[in-house]
Amino acid sequence: MQFVVNGLVTGAAYALVALSFSVVFRVGRFFNFTHAAVFTWAGYFGYLCWTILGLSLWAGALLSVCLSAVLGVLLELSVYMPLHRRRASGVVLLLVSLGLYTIMQNTISMLFGDEIKRLSGNTVAEGLSVWGARATRIQLAIVIICVVVFVAFGILLRLSPFGTRLRAVADDPDLAAIQGVQVHRFRLAASALGSGLAAVVSLLMGLDVGITPTVGLNALMMGVVAVIAGGVDSTPGIFLGGILLGLAQHLGVWKIGTQWQDAIAFAVLILFLVLRPQGFFGKPLRKAAV
Repeated sequence: MQFVVNGLVTGAAYALVALSFSVVFRVGRFFNFTHAAVFTWAGYFGYLCWTILGLSLWAGALLSVCLSAVLGVLLELSVYMPLHRRRASGVVLLLVSLGLYTIMQNTISMLFGDEIKRLSGNTVAEGLSVWGARATRIQLAIVIICVVVFVAFGILLRLSPFGTRLRAVADDPDLAAIQGVQVHRFRLAASALGSGLAAVVSLLMGLDVGITPTVGLNALMMGVVAVIAGGVDSTPGIFLGGILLGLAQHLGVWKIGTQWQDAIAFAVLILFLVLRPQGFFGKPLRKAAV
């Protein structure tokens, strides 16, 4: 049961990362490595707010989320929006994002060092009993916040005018523009929303296990696996993909050791790419030439 509880906690974190990445990916339609850098910077924003400035938990968290959203918007405004206007290919966008990620990660290393930073101080609190296993309050918060965020995001996406327009831009930006949708504004909104979601899970994971300058890339890779397993256009599928990945990793550790965790994740990725590339609830892509 301890492996199951650990898997659910990890899976909830993966699902949140996957949701944040899917928001950015569905609108931008390229593999955005700078999302990993924004994830990492969010954790260090929390470190600055709580450890250096001494802000309260909620004030520091709110400021960190806002700073991360602003960072995502600034990247979109200064780099990706001009490239979109020039009709840059997905390969060009990917290479630019990889270069920006490298610069932003090295900047963190220069400013803060490469050692693990603890966001919760040096105190270790006793875990709570859950189904005969132990889990900390932060770990339980990860699961609860994950469920709340997914429900709220599903409602926003399906039942609000903003969600309808956002889905229209994700499906076909040119057609959405013809219909009067301000595509560039919704790209900015997607960047802010995705970066804010990434900040939430970054802060939660930082409070649980700490942060390093490379934490964002590993989180992004696991989030991408969860997106592919669940289906990039399916919010419930992304949630299930994250939970499946977390359980697979921790139950695999039970039998074959911790050094195989990443291998298990990419084995799940390969299985879905080969057997069901559209994910749990995704639909096969159909195109018609007119």
